[in-house]
Amino acid sequence: MSLDRSLRLIAMAAGVITLTLLSACQVRPLYSESGGVGQRLSSVEFSDPRNRIEQVVRNHLVFLASGGAGENPRPEYEVKLSAKSTASSILDITSDDDTVTVTNTPIAGRVEVQVTYTLSRVRDGQVLKSATREVVSQIDVSGQTFAKLRAIRDAENRASREAAEFIRAEIAIALSREPQPQTVWQK
Repeated sequence: MSLDRSLRLIAMAAGVITLTLLSACQVRPLYSESGGVGQRLSSVEFSDPRNRIEQVVRNHLVFLASGGAGENPRPEYEVKLSAKSTASSILDITSDDDTVTVTNTPIAGRVEVQVTYTLSRVRDGQVLKSATREVVSQIDVSGQTFAKLRAIRDAENRASREAAEFIRAEIAIALSREPQPQTVWQK
């Protein structure tokens, strides 16, 4: 009986130690309301686009950051975006026009969207985060000109939306590290 009792005590002590360690854990949800990240995300302004790829990224970011409510008229943070895309084929076995193989079957291709962004605070201009995201989308390049152009455009849209998802997460992480604004109570 003493062995059984000592095993119970050891198990109980291990449980108490485990609970103590877990209670000290500082993990919390990224988008929790207690941290104010959702409110800060809705106060982000995105720069005006200069090309179609930037427009797709910006539109998706505005929707993701505000939850579909549109842009905030008084932003606290600003994101400057720059995006470009390149399309290329994966295989080197192509005909003269570089769109289909010699046997007229579609070849594999890829579209890469590269987005560079800078997150800064509006009131003092301090840069909080700056990075470049690259996303690749695979395509099949057809011998038909319109089908080729449409495949490239669809791949650019897919890659742009995926890049916007990554950027939103990175912006949310950067904003979660910002200190909470102090509430001033008045009588």
